[in-house]
Amino acid sequence: MTLRDPSAAPPRPASRARERARRLRPYHVERDLPVTMPDGATLLADRYVPLGARRPPPTILVRTPYGRRGPAAVLNGLPFVPFGFQLVVQSARGTFGSEGEFDPLGSEHDDGLATVAWLRERPWFGGTFGMYGASYLGYAAWALAAAAGPELRAMAVQVTASSFRDAAYVGGSFALESTLTWTDLTHRQQRRFGMLTAPLLSRRRAIRAARTGRPLAELDVLAGGAPMRFYQDLLAAHRDPGSAYWLKRDFSGTVGEVAAPVSMVGGWYDVFLPWEVRDYLALRAAGHRPYLTIGPWWHADARHGLAAFRDSLAWFRAHLRGDPSWLRAEPVRLYVTGAREWRDYRDWPPPGMRQERWHLHSGGGLGRDGPREAPPSRYRFHPTRPTPALGGPTLLGSSRPVDNRPLERRPDVLVFSSPVLDADLDVIGPVGADLFVRSDREHTDFIVRLCDVAPDGTSRNVCEGGLRLDPDRPAADKPVGTAGVRRLAVDLWPAGHRFLRGHRVRVHVTSGAYPKVAANPGTGEPIATARASVPADQEVFHDPDHPSAILLPVAGRPPEAASPAPDEEAGPGLPGEP
Repeated sequence: MTLRDPSAAPPRPASRARERARRLRPYHVERDLPVTMPDGATLLADRYVPLGARRPPPTILVRTPYGRRGPAAVLNGLPFVPFGFQLVVQSARGTFGSEGEFDPLGSEHDDGLATVAWLRERPWFGGTFGMYGASYLGYAAWALAAAAGPELRAMAVQVTASSFRDAAYVGGSFALESTLTWTDLTHRQQRRFGMLTAPLLSRRRAIRAARTGRPLAELDVLAGGAPMRFYQDLLAAHRDPGSAYWLKRDFSGTVGEVAAPVSMVGGWYDVFLPWEVRDYLALRAAGHRPYLTIGPWWHADARHGLAAFRDSLAWFRAHLRGDPSWLRAEPVRLYVTGAREWRDYRDWPPPGMRQERWHLHSGGGLGRDGPREAPPSRYRFHPTRPTPALGGPTLLGSSRPVDNRPLERRPDVLVFSSPVLDADLDVIGPVGADLFVRSDREHTDFIVRLCDVAPDGTSRNVCEGGLRLDPDRPAADKPVGTAGVRRLAVDLWPAGHRFLRGHRVRVHVTSGAYPKVAANPGTGEPIATARASVPADQEVFHDPDHPSAILLPVAGRPPEAASPAPDEEAGPGLPGEP
């Protein structure tokens, strides 16, 4: 028995609580492991090891700029440790104790490979590892995956992509809200209480700055109080997506070379979904069999955390511990909003899908019937009063579908609605628009949105996309005839939605979605410094020679083994739709 010195001060309650928690936790942790990079910078990592492990367990590696401890540890994969995995979480260069300057997206390839080389030399490394993480953490995994070597046996990534380039310039338009929000978040997160306040306030600061109407190059100072390098770099690279800046930050070209099995979780309303799906298709084209789960979630939606953990745990058990019994039979699992059910498919797009053209009609009609002779529909876009986006994907905050009727009353939004549906319509797959347009400005935007109109008139957004016309940069548009008409191919977000019987399908055509994307000033000036702006007079044609249409991926009969709605599932289930 050990007697306490009666003259010693009693332990403080907080210390007793920490000691009790330490004794109860099922793992051992080593803090601040130094990992030296080739340039001499030292990055810090924490290692979590399950208690009672007789041999080195498989390793899960996570590289993050958002911190290693506290609530971040749970998001970084700590719940995997009791299931027989050791976890190594490393702070990215320039963040949370790691030396060097944080260069967003720019250091993850080299630093990641140096970390893998360090990992191989540890006596506690068992010879295999997997990578895990959402958003930036998932990007950091893609950055090194193709060159990681045979020890990388599994990847499980969520709401992320191998390149953020196209997400920064959606359809060629600068993604103002998301880029300014994220830059402000990372600018503030290491301040006192920054990890608590920045996620709550960064989006609000970004939107407030955007509403001032100041030139884009000044908005980082308005939002964050100082110039912010990443935001300025993105503005500078806007006119040349193929620049040297992106060559070291875009890993989409190496996705097919990744030998490790990959599992992906995404959300229908996530800012990165189109490019996550592109990564899936690249793996399929290379002969791999990745898993893909898409639920009714957005980027900052906490509900996809449970899905990510459950899917990733099954993936790591199968590919790092040789236990495939937890894997589902079909690789693609989709939650169909409207129908409120999960469905399993063998591939994406779902087999049996057919593309239907729903033509825009004069007077605001929409339907499968062909175009009719009619003059074009017209509207004027004012950059000084840009058309807002009421919903749609955003990086922080909610992207829950919202009622778009206030937007539909604006004169700068064209609205095309179908008759009331006499049967359910399942739209599952890639959505696009084929538009014939004319503008009196060479520099302008066209944005298309798909909505579901309920019997009470509520018009909720399903998906959207846009395209910026710039004569100095090739785009997905083609001249038609000699009257200035152009044909645009507009990619919208993928969809998995049922339009119920009694509802209507609705399409918006407009030229702004502010502040999600920066308003086009119409002058051709560099967007960073443009102060002047001019309105754009827009025409959308819908006659037999110019058959503008929304392209809907209509699914056939649902799979026989369709999963029940989440609230009917046995066990923990996956969260339902909003």
